[in-house]
Amino acid sequence: MRIGYALAALWLMLAVNPAASQVLVQSDKIDAISVTLYRDPGRNEGAAKGNWPGGYALITETRTITLPAGRSTIRFAGVSEGMMPETAIVTGLPRRVNEKNRDARLLGPATLIDAYLKRRVTIRRTDRATGRTTTGEAVIQAGPNGGVVLTTAEGVEALGCAGLPEALSYPSVPEDLAAKPTLSVVTDTATAATATVQLSYLAQGFDWSAHYVARVADDGDTLDLFAWLTVINGGSQGFAAANTNAVAGAPNKEADHPLPKGPEPALHLRCWPMDITSTHPRWGIASPPPAPPPPPEVMNESGMADIIVTGNYRGARADVPVGVSVMTAEQEELGDLKLYHVPEPVTVAAMSRKQVAMIDRKKVRFDRVYTGEFEEFDYDADDDDPESEAATRVLRTENLEAKGLGLPLPAGGIATFERVSGESLLLGESNLADRAIGDEVEFGTGESSDVRYKIVARRPSERRKPYKVIVTNARSTPETFELVIPYKLASTSAKMIERKGRKAWRVIVPANGEAKLDFTLKLEPER
Repeated sequence: MRIGYALAALWLMLAVNPAASQVLVQSDKIDAISVTLYRDPGRNEGAAKGNWPGGYALITETRTITLPAGRSTIRFAGVSEGMMPETAIVTGLPRRVNEKNRDARLLGPATLIDAYLKRRVTIRRTDRATGRTTTGEAVIQAGPNGGVVLTTAEGVEALGCAGLPEALSYPSVPEDLAAKPTLSVVTDTATAATATVQLSYLAQGFDWSAHYVARVADDGDTLDLFAWLTVINGGSQGFAAANTNAVAGAPNKEADHPLPKGPEPALHLRCWPMDITSTHPRWGIASPPPAPPPPPEVMNESGMADIIVTGNYRGARADVPVGVSVMTAEQEELGDLKLYHVPEPVTVAAMSRKQVAMIDRKKVRFDRVYTGEFEEFDYDADDDDPESEAATRVLRTENLEAKGLGLPLPAGGIATFERVSGESLLLGESNLADRAIGDEVEFGTGESSDVRYKIVARRPSERRKPYKVIVTNARSTPETFELVIPYKLASTSAKMIERKGRKAWRVIVPANGEAKLDFTLKLEPER
């Protein structure tokens, strides 16, 4: 009779609380993974920056799990920290997913304190003088924000404030705390089975960009253009042996929802200062000076920070730094977008940047142009001889096979080097926007102290505003100078060209010589 009552009570409990009958299935091992990166939609040019990148990734994980019969909760451990749970799709299960949850409570000192509030733990103390360790029981009464209050055999204490090294140990890790970011799903299975499932989701905190290295040849008319595909993971979870792709272009992307945020796992203890001068800064003891900042990254001629490795591997290419893979990403079509596929699995490590060779073009023909800027200004009788300004040095070409290119160029940063006296020196760095085949490609390399220009305003009339431009060239070779004038012109003393829908003056300035232009702006009558 009692057994019958017990079985009936158990059946009633399970019927009222189905969660009590669920079996927890832990999935820690990823059999295969694919990471496809999409650029930050708000970055139109230049390299990706920031510790938490603004792009995103499509991550597809393949896992093998063993499911019991009935209802179970599957915990996919090791998903990306930036996972957007609303995008998660699980396929391959015997039946559909009933429920999914992104577990934001990560294992850490503070979350352990929170999980063991009003529960018994073990406290261990070490005597600094003797080195003897003692242990005892304690009950956590309050914490973890601002401090931890314990009840021990000695009374009520604050953790870490006794002047002795102290540590807490716990009988077990609570099931709702995960060491890694975790997605939980609830599903039903008719019979026990082993299934191969795929988990796909979008994740924030990723980005990628191209980083170009241009080396001007000794002839001064051609350059070699090399590009790295830089993959950035800003999250705390890495992915080993990942099939990696990068998508260039601008797919439609809506604003991201805020990520679920759990409690801070780190523990910050605060104690009332002891009555000794070394623990209280306001008692006249000066604080030690702050540590000096770390040295800036040194850029080598590959355009990336020097890499420190613990081995002797060097790629087969002479221009590849130590420790950098020499494989080259392969370009494919993805509708109107471009897909760059890394041909071998690579590790997308946590909080890291990985670089893979992407583009390698030799003897790209270019033109060297010095440019100036003009913005309308008023005549000043007291300033009829202004200081000259340095022209901006620009390397310009077209994205055509005839010029040595003829392939899509994704946005990124570009560093330009030139050999001087046998040594490769940095000319300058700039940004490059996406460039399709046939587009003009240009990038600045800095200002020139040899090619300078000044613009002098003349006395205006009611309908006209005259100016004079004087360009000087202190170089031993003739140089091309270009000035865009984005205003309506009444007259010019030299022929103008059309450049990107605006009038521009282009002139070859002789070696150690000068060139001049007189032009007049047409003023609109006031209404």
